[in-house]
Amino acid sequence: MTKRTRRLIFISVLLPVLLITGSSALAQLEDLPPLHYQPVPGFLTLPPDLNFGEVSGVALNSLGHIFVFHRGSPSLLEFDSDGHFIRSIGEGLFTKSHGLRIDAVDNIWTTDVGAHTVLKFSPEGQLLMVLGKKGMAGEWWDLFNYPLFDRPSDVAFGKDGEIYISDGYGNSRVMKFDREGNFIKTWGSKGTAPGEFDLPHSIVIDAAGRVYVGDRSNRRVQIFDSEGNFIEEWTHIGAPYGLCISPDNFLFLADGINNRILKLTLEGKILGAFGQPGKGSGQLGLAHDIAVGPGNEIYVAEILNWRVQKFVPR
Repeated sequence: MTKRTRRLIFISVLLPVLLITGSSALAQLEDLPPLHYQPVPGFLTLPPDLNFGEVSGVALNSLGHIFVFHRGSPSLLEFDSDGHFIRSIGEGLFTKSHGLRIDAVDNIWTTDVGAHTVLKFSPEGQLLMVLGKKGMAGEWWDLFNYPLFDRPSDVAFGKDGEIYISDGYGNSRVMKFDREGNFIKTWGSKGTAPGEFDLPHSIVIDAAGRVYVGDRSNRRVQIFDSEGNFIEEWTHIGAPYGLCISPDNFLFLADGINNRILKLTLEGKILGAFGQPGKGSGQLGLAHDIAVGPGNEIYVAEILNWRVQKFVPR
């Protein structure tokens, strides 16, 4: 039997299985109850000489201001709650924008997959902390006994200010630091077993200290305690590109493959979904990140459509 013949037999056996599996997964998503949201076209006002590039991150502070992280210059932008442009932050400091979070006291945190760094800014925009070594990808810098990242994707915060970083595209692990940026521990490696990752892409922490990791390429969310001990996994949610816990303690998920937004309980029950691929108002093009405001308004960052969309309940 030739190699070509074996390949054809393999494809003829495997392809129907993949089609059935894919159809089953898609059917599960199609059967979800709808979330009744509508888009708010043109809610952000950019200066005339400024355009978004690929938008990778969106976040809200305690004032309801909207922060946008995109792959253009300047990369980090702030808007007021009505969508009016206020300022840019950290000009010249970013290589390739990725994750964006704002902590409980309105510090601004960014992850940079080009520079392999995590940066912390004050609410006023001053750089307060650098984690990682700019331009150096790796696991550990032995010469200085210093932790490194390989394309870190996201950052989250424990109740005492601990810093959790999903690290990310290269290292497939979670790293934990204290509030001062001192390394504590790491867990995870490349794989599909519980506690392993294939691109940990997004990370959030609930009020009980449970750590939710969007294991993107494994198409699951894994949940751990604050020390990294595995609790459970959810495999019914599509591809978790972005995660956000809303002020009323629901988990919202941006499924970047199916271009859907899902709302779940913190126990993993899907309450509803909306969205479809496309370029029109209300459609999504690689939904990458998500933020939820106090009125359950939803902000979605899109890589392919170079925009942020706002959705409100209807």
